[in-house]
Formats: sequence, C-alpha cells, structure tokens
Amino acid sequence: MTITRRNFLKKATALGVGTIVMPTIVPASVMGKNAPSNKINIGAIGTGRISRSHDLPGIWKYDIARVIAASDVDSKRLEEGKVLINNYYAKKTGQASYNGVAIYENYLDLLNNKDIDAVVISTPDHWHAKQAIDAVYAGKDVYLQKPASLTIEEGRKMSDAVNRTGRIFQIGSQQRSWEQFRQAVEFVRNGRIGNLISCEARLPGDPPGGNTEEMPVPKQLNYDMWLGPTPNVYYTVDRVHPVSGYGRPGWLRCEQFGAGMITGWGAHHFDIIQWAMDTEHTGPIEISGTAEFPTSGLWNVHGDFNTEMLYANGVKVYGCTDNKTDKPNGVMFKGTKGWIFVSRGNQQVTKSDPNAVTGNVKGIAASSPEILRPLEDGDWRAMVSDDQHGNWLEAVKNRTQPIAPAEVAHRSCTVCLLQHIAMKLKRKLYWDPKNERFKNDAEANAMLSRPHRSGYKF
Repeated sequence: MTITRRNFLKKATALGVGTIVMPTIVPASVMGKNAPSNKINIGAIGTGRISRSHDLPGIWKYDIARVIAASDVDSKRLEEGKVLINNYYAKKTGQASYNGVAIYENYLDLLNNKDIDAVVISTPDHWHAKQAIDAVYAGKDVYLQKPASLTIEEGRKMSDAVNRTGRIFQIGSQQRSWEQFRQAVEFVRNGRIGNLISCEARLPGDPPGGNTEEMPVPKQLNYDMWLGPTPNVYYTVDRVHPVSGYGRPGWLRCEQFGAGMITGWGAHHFDIIQWAMDTEHTGPIEISGTAEFPTSGLWNVHGDFNTEMLYANGVKVYGCTDNKTDKPNGVMFKGTKGWIFVSRGNQQVTKSDPNAVTGNVKGIAASSPEILRPLEDGDWRAMVSDDQHGNWLEAVKNRTQPIAPAEVAHRSCTVCLLQHIAMKLKRKLYWDPKNERFKNDAEANAMLSRPHRSGYKF
C-alpha cells in the first residue's frame, strides 16, 4: 500500500502523535541533483494584485522553488496568472512553449494535488485563516499574506492547526527581513535608548466612499465563493476588485472582509513593536481608542484614529494615523535615554503603498548617533533574514522555524484587532493575553469571533 504524506498525517493525528515533521525535499543523493523532487513545488492561492506584484516574484526568483499550480475564483485573473507564471519560466528556462502550471477555481482542488509541497496564500483577509488551516491539514507548508486572520478566534485556530500538524508557516510581515527594522529591534532590546517608555505606530488611513449601486456579477467571478465565510451581500465592484486590471481593491475598505489599515499596515508596525519589546507571544493588558468611521458610502473601515495600550511590562503603546506632517509613517520608540524612529524610508512593496516620506533612505534615525553604533560582542541579536519569502523557503527546505511563525503572526494580528474592538466600543478594555479573553466584558468578548456562512465553516 502506498502511504501518502496526507494519509500519514491523518493516521498520525488519529493515533495522537504530536508534532510531525515529514521531509518535503528528497535528498539529491536519492534521485540525482536535477531530480524534480529537489524543488519545492508551490501552489499559488490567489492570483490578484499582491500575488502578481509581490508574492509570486518573491517566490519564483529562487531556484529551489517552482510554482506549478494556481487557484483563483476569478477565471480571468486565474488565466492571466497562469500566463504570467508560464511566461516567467519560459524566459528563465529558454523553453518558449513552457506550460507547467495547473489551474483550479477551487483552492481545495489545488490542495488535493499531491505534487504540491507548499502554498502561498494571497487572498483577501477574510479567507486567510481558513485557507491556511485547510492547507496545513492537507500537508502543505504555508506562506500567508498578512494579516493572519479576520478575527482573534480564527487566528487562534490557525496557529493551533499549524502547531498541531508541524507544518512550516510564515506570515508576510516582510519588515522583519528589512535591515533597518531588525537594527531598531536590536538597539531597543540592548538598551540603547535606556528603559523603554513608549512605542508608537503611525499608519496610513483609508478614505470614505465607494459606489453602493448593486451590479450584475461578472461571468468571470464565482462571487459566492469569493464571499466565502462572510455573509451573503449583493455584488458591486467597489466591494470586490476591479473587473479588469489590478488596481487597489475595494474590499480592503469594507469591514466585512477586513478591519482596514489597523490590520493592513498595523500588522507590520505592531509586529515590529512586539518584537522589540519581546512580547511576541503575549499582548497588552489594557486597550482604549477612538476613531472616525464613515457615515455614508460603501466603504466603512476606520479613518483617522488614536489608540493607547498598556503592557504588563509597563510600556505604553500608541497607534495613530500618519496624516500629520510631524508624524510620518513608521514606528517610534522612546526610552529614558533617547529615541529611535524606523520606517520603510523611500521603499515600497507595491505601487499603491503610501510612501513614508522621511528624507532618510536608510529608514532609521535616532536622537543621538551613538544610539545607532554597531552592536558589540555579547549584545542580543535577532534572527537575520534579508528576504521574507527566501527565509520561508529555507525553513521549508531545512524544516526549521522561519522568522515570523504562526504564533507570532497570530499575536501581531491580535494586537491590531484589539485596537479595532476598542475603536468600536469607545471605552477602555481589559485583556487577558494568556486566556485571550476580555475580563468581565461579554460585549467585547462577543467581538472576538464572527459567525461563518453555511458551506464555509471552519
């Protein structure tokens, strides 16, 4: 009897086996250095804007990886994704007729492809946790676009599923792989600014608007599956993504599918803050905040906001929009001996990213040059990664933990969602990070999850 990796995982789970590590790559000594099994076969779930501009290029540039499959609920985008991938490999291999990409409308069919070792998930936020859970139980390693989940409960289920299956998981918090952010974290942890007093994440905001007119569903789109676990609502293009082209999609500004910039950019900046504070596996104990929410139009995510959180270590963490000239996009750390400010400088991930106009190409500044001096022997040092996708592929190959694993992804998303709940309730909340519940607050605890539509339950 042939035992597939999936069958093994199922049997092992039934027998109560704990962490299971199965080799994805057969050593070259077994089948030769050019054997197909020396490649990490990748399936791309979602072939839209962030996939085409960021995730696919981030994966296929590595010789160890080979994208062999793609899935999308928009048939036009799926076909264009197939062409994009085939054209890349045709140029890379010199095979003008290269046609090595299988396509699927339903990602579950992609997960059933036993030739696929790992998946990169580049779908809207409301699909992230479920698709990651389904992928790890199908025996696939996962690279997931941030944020990790739509709700805190979903994030917990996702992290638990990754840990239970022993798969390799990386969240797309690529700032961890940028030198200036790693340096800032190391300087803070090594006391360069003294005792840490406060941290502030400055994020962009989303404008109101959006056409509320009901429209016919395009023939190319499986709209029911696009909605997935969320409620059934009528189609309008500003709720989904452009019918043609790959401009910024409207779903990013609809609370049904995400929380807005507090998770969209907050998942990056608050992740760096928690890394610097060594609180990657916990969270704040008090949260409060206010925000402006649109009163008309389709788009209903928060606009300008201000939040304040307290951690058990006594550090206060703030969040705000960066629409003021004196508060450029980035992260500010303040201590008893000075401050450090870190940002993306003039770098962008996609063309629609707002620039952090700091006038500092390196993206890091401090109250004194002495703060930024090189590390010394004996100083604490962070894991070094110079590329988020590459770090994940290396972890898949070696069966090691990458720089941003599942629990870190969940906790970074949680701190953002906690602020969103505080914005909604407009009062101070008291959080128990160990049990992941609000203290004596049924109304707030009800916002830790959302019901899932029939047919798309977790």
